[in-house]
Amino acid sequence: GGAELLFDGVKKHQVTLPCQPEPWDIRNLLKWIKQNLLKERPELFMQGESVRPGILVLINDADWELMGELDYKLQDQDNVLFISTLHGG
Repeated sequence: GGAELLFDGVKKHQVTLPCQPEPWDIRNLLKWIKQNLLKERPELFMQGESVRPGILVLINDADWELMGELDYKLQDQDNVLFISTLHGG
């Protein structure tokens, strides 16, 4: 949907997150993405500590709203997909 332009044109990232005392959740994943993967204009991907309106988040092909959104605890091998539904006219 164009969001890959914010990530140096890379559409898919397979990442291994560093160990930390608490389990990783989507909130921490977004912070990590902002610090490690976002290459430009983070305001087009994030708003506050969440994604901007217009970015659909799927966790293992399910809408993140059904999974607890920012509080969803990541499991090994989870697939998190960000789809930008915004486009120019």
